[in-house]
Amino acid sequence: MTARLVIRGAGPGVTLQDAGRFGLLRFGVTHAGPMDPEAFAAANLAAAAHPRAATVEISLGGADFAAEGETIGVAIAGGEFDIRLDHRKLPPACALLIAPSQMLSIRPGPSGAWCYLAVCGAFDLAPMLGSLATHMRSRLGGLEGRALRAGDVLPVKTSPAPFEAISALSASWLEPRRSPVRVLLGPQEDYFGKDAIEILLGAKWRVSARSDRMAYRLEGPRLVHAKGHDIVSDGVALGAIQVAGDGVPYVLMADRQPTGGYPKIAHVIGADLGALAQARPGDELSFAAVTWQEAVEARRALRDAMAKGVRLTPLSDDLSSEFLLSRNLVGGVSDASRDEA
Repeated sequence: MTARLVIRGAGPGVTLQDAGRFGLLRFGVTHAGPMDPEAFAAANLAAAAHPRAATVEISLGGADFAAEGETIGVAIAGGEFDIRLDHRKLPPACALLIAPSQMLSIRPGPSGAWCYLAVCGAFDLAPMLGSLATHMRSRLGGLEGRALRAGDVLPVKTSPAPFEAISALSASWLEPRRSPVRVLLGPQEDYFGKDAIEILLGAKWRVSARSDRMAYRLEGPRLVHAKGHDIVSDGVALGAIQVAGDGVPYVLMADRQPTGGYPKIAHVIGADLGALAQARPGDELSFAAVTWQEAVEARRALRDAMAKGVRLTPLSDDLSSEFLLSRNLVGGVSDASRDEA
């Protein structure tokens, strides 16, 4: 029997996201996929789902869910969101069963901008160009290429949950998240003078409210171009810091355009993309330059940490705030890691 995950409510920017579309940038098709790849991976691991399986990516607008047809196992990871099952407060990263009579609510908490709800099984929807990842600007993927809204029904091919009780989820690669954000300079740092490079690396930047899945606009001092602000359009990589003609830097994110004609002063390294994505509008951040070798080593360390899997700690029926704070959520755990299918 196919169960159904019903969206009872959804703020702006709640979408279906799998690992994204690969190999299509040369045709002008944006990659899309999760803003925080590490949190996405943690949720799928805890749900024993395929590593590339689609999840519901939840923004600061929050969302409410119910199950129909049968109980659905889910796992949630990402920012420190406020998660409640029938008004009972749960840990910000957790795994649980949603019975048809229950309501799961997810709202922004103290920190973080995105969280991911993975199902035990898979969403029974047809992919577009090989992926369920939603890219709203081009109306690709997900559910009709749009954000989810109240009343939407997502069919789920369920599989047995690797947990029986509500469990706290932990993963070594999710905390602590790194600050400052590490970058590789280039490839067009020669379009900027020494002063602009020093400002990029020395200033405190604030994430603008004019930020979304396409790019994070950074508020702070202007970065002055030394050789003009037009280049021959070239490919845009995830994490590129592109500086527009007015000197404002933009970090290009999951829904970035495939090509761009503004100089890119630096790129956020892959190991720090998830931490950057979790910055909310108004949050401050800084950058530190690293070498190519250091970036590769950071990526290797992240890969090795993720290979250890995630951990689930069954919780008592007492889910009060006092109880949750009293628990050591790292001890006495079960390993929910699995090999990629």
